[in-house]
Amino acid sequence: MVHPLEDTLIAKQITPTPMRLLVLEVLQRHPAALSLADVEQLLGHADRITVHRTLKTFTEKGLVHRIEDGSGAVKFALCEPGCTPEYHQDLHVHFFCTRCRETSCLPTVAVPAIALPRAYQVQETSLVMKGLCGNCSSTS
Repeated sequence: MVHPLEDTLIAKQITPTPMRLLVLEVLQRHPAALSLADVEQLLGHADRITVHRTLKTFTEKGLVHRIEDGSGAVKFALCEPGCTPEYHQDLHVHFFCTRCRETSCLPTVAVPAIALPRAYQVQETSLVMKGLCGNCSSTS
């Protein structure tokens, strides 16, 4: 019997390896987006280059998306089910909490359409809002 994590990787045409399964498990367990350093720390003893390559493969295959939240570290979060290597459908708002420094995907909050001049061709859209997350704002 194939493990559900293996099914997830196979569905994205990613060969399951022990490290890939561990990284996917870490990403699924944490609701906030994680940086390379976060993933390494949560795995304990892991080779940085292998974790980096795993996250790169996951991004290329449409399993995770990259978030540049202004914190200085690129973060990664699981994609919506319809993402493909050619097209990431993660057009939603990301929220960076200035207190706890966590970045969350808000998939129910869409990035508004912005009309650009005719000669401009959008290749990527990102919207990061900053402030206090629900947990931090309720403790202030």
